[in-house]
Amino acid sequence: MADRADGNTIIYHNPNCGTSRKVLGRLRDAGMAPVVIEYLKNPPSREELLDLLRRMEMTPRQLLRRRGTPYDALELDDKAKTDDELIDAILAHPILMERPVVITPRGVRLCRPADRVEALIQG
Repeated sequence: MADRADGNTIIYHNPNCGTSRKVLGRLRDAGMAPVVIEYLKNPPSREELLDLLRRMEMTPRQLLRRRGTPYDALELDDKAKTDDELIDAILAHPILMERPVVITPRGVRLCRPADRVEALIQG
């Protein structure tokens, strides 16, 4: 995946999420000017999502958000669901993607809890 802004910090952000707002504020306080992608309006493509997972060394199941999502209705706790099925669910319902995900030159990380962003700011 080519980052959407070469060399810049990128945050996959939900402005309704307190943790996401806190991480965005911390990035800005550190003098960074992140490109903000409201992923509910502009979700990642399959290729981008797969690349994010690879770079974070996470499985699709680890990126799933349960609270406030169709997780239960879609029976995503079913261990028989494949990674492809989970990715399809995230692509169909971006709210299933846990947030915020931050990309910096220092790496890519799911910043939940918010203090996980510090490793991307301080190196």
